[in-house]
Amino acid sequence: MKLIGMLDSPYVRRTAISLRRLGIAFEHQSLSVFRDVEAFRLINPVIKAPTLVLDDGTVLCDSSLIIDYAETLTGHSLLPLAAPARARALRQVGLALLVCEKTVQWIHETRQRPIEAQFEPWRERVLAQLRAGLQALQTEMENQPDQTWLAGPEPGQADISLSVAWTFLQHVQALPGAETTRAYPAIAAQAARAEQRPEFKAFPLN
Repeated sequence: MKLIGMLDSPYVRRTAISLRRLGIAFEHQSLSVFRDVEAFRLINPVIKAPTLVLDDGTVLCDSSLIIDYAETLTGHSLLPLAAPARARALRQVGLALLVCEKTVQWIHETRQRPIEAQFEPWRERVLAQLRAGLQALQTEMENQPDQTWLAGPEPGQADISLSVAWTFLQHVQALPGAETTRAYPAIAAQAARAEQRPEFKAFPLN
């Protein structure tokens, strides 16, 4: 089984950490959807990261779908099974993925699009959505029961997604670092705790 994609993508990193948490052995092949287009196309013609190549040659893409398949293989879920707790965890995962999405959109708009082609109202909208997602996650953390991880004694999918999203946001500096740490201290603390875990250290953002 091979996982294709760069760990500077929060979606690839989220997938790698989740596979490790589930105990699934895989080979990571670090290919860029920008610099290694032709090599990536040979593996997956739609050039989407992450891509997972199964042992029988089946190609899967999209982090959430890959993780869903991995959970099917192991019979273990990184989300709670009880409906109320699962709904809360799914909300947290959704917010974390929104933070990833809006950070990526901010990068594309401000760093890859020529200045004369940038649309200020769109950039302001993306930043507003990004801040709203972070604030919603911060509120979730503040209302969280007194436990180390979001849904139990071990990190689950909400912890993985939240921490990967935060580390990615800090890495690309979509918002001033001092602002985000001061405004969202609970998220910062949770991500710092997660990044000390071996499964996170095994797949560092690079």
